[in-house]
Amino acid sequence: MAMRSTVELRQLALDTRIGTCGPGDTVPTLHLLDLTLSIDPALLLIGQDGMAQVFDYDPLVAEIVRLARDGHHETQERLITRIVHACAAFAQVEAVDVVLSKSPVHAGSGSLGVRLVADGAALTSLRSRPG
Repeated sequence: MAMRSTVELRQLALDTRIGTCGPGDTVPTLHLLDLTLSIDPALLLIGQDGMAQVFDYDPLVAEIVRLARDGHHETQERLITRIVHACAAFAQVEAVDVVLSKSPVHAGSGSLGVRLVADGAALTSLRSRPG
């Protein structure tokens, strides 16, 4: 029987500045991250309890928070690119699906997001070049 396992982070509010807004533009006040990491099922289906047995995602979350805070990003796409590179830095991550959304979009409502999905081959390629 085949198994597939993921680590999922949902609705993480990022403290970040994205975009350039002019007079009368809607200024997004909320940037949310959804992240799904595919990892080896052996890192979830464990025989004994202990951090040495699992993927420790805390350092990755800390790096994502740092990337979001480290300066102004002109586009959501640039921040999402940096987040995917951060995920690729962890050998345990076999694939990634990341969504970054902002709100409001217009007249105090709506959300707009960008998604990037990278499989194992894409992550291997990213690991071989700088972000």
